[in-house]
Amino acid sequence: QVQLVESGGGLVQAGGSLRLSCAPSGSIFSINAMGWYRQASGKQRDLVATKWGGITNYADSVKGRFTISRDNVNDTVYLQMNNLKPDDTAVYYCTVVASGVRYWGKGTLVTVSS
Repeated sequence: QVQLVESGGGLVQAGGSLRLSCAPSGSIFSINAMGWYRQASGKQRDLVATKWGGITNYADSVKGRFTISRDNVNDTVYLQMNNLKPDDTAVYYCTVVASGVRYWGKGTLVTVSS
């Protein structure tokens, strides 16, 4: 079964940048939608950014700072995160919908220090 593998998380100071990557362990065909969610400790999982067709949606808290993108050659999904804030600290999960099936990664931890 295809799995999504996130990478790029880590510890960064406030104001810094990170780029998260999400790559499938095998071939995924007909990706219809992709997205990033995050879950802070003790809180629910929230949407960060989604991209479906030509429509991109961002949480208000990350607009202007985060950018979701995709490399169509290797089906890798990215989340560029700039001007990070301590409130961005969370486990970040990527998700992809392909041929009616939703896939989730296991998450990568992002910690932003003040």
